[in-house]
Amino acid sequence: MKDKPTSKPKFSREALRLARSSSLGSLEKIMKMLLAPGGCPWDRRQSHATLLKYLREEAGEVSRAVRKKDWANLKEELGDVLLQVVFHSALARRDGRFGLGDVIKTINAKMVRRHPHVFAGGSEKFSTPAQVLKQWKLIKKAEKARARGKKP
Repeated sequence: MKDKPTSKPKFSREALRLARSSSLGSLEKIMKMLLAPGGCPWDRRQSHATLLKYLREEAGEVSRAVRKKDWANLKEELGDVLLQVVFHSALARRDGRFGLGDVIKTINAKMVRRHPHVFAGGSEKFSTPAQVLKQWKLIKKAEKARARGKKP
């Protein structure tokens, strides 16, 4: 196939609506369309393993944008990382493992569990980041031990 300029594409109303949307649901719909029969051949061929290099690359670009204090670029790169999360979740859903909602539910539960000083109403309060980090590590260690079937 020779490289040649293409004419300006004529996008459907739905495509234009999706492009302007700030909703996570719209990004999920875009990914679903890319992975559907008749969608994008490149996207349809990807796997968790083939996407790892892109996830690492995008994380590195986020890091560079932060170090440079390039906030406009950071917004773009965070979107690219979010796309990786949505892409991996869509592949997992396709394979019957889990979906984006499950990923979000899992992180929501983890954040609440690991911040009892904020969400457990009146429980222990911390005044320094070091105290919070120590508590986070203790909670994480106990969670991992329970997951392995051991007592913390």
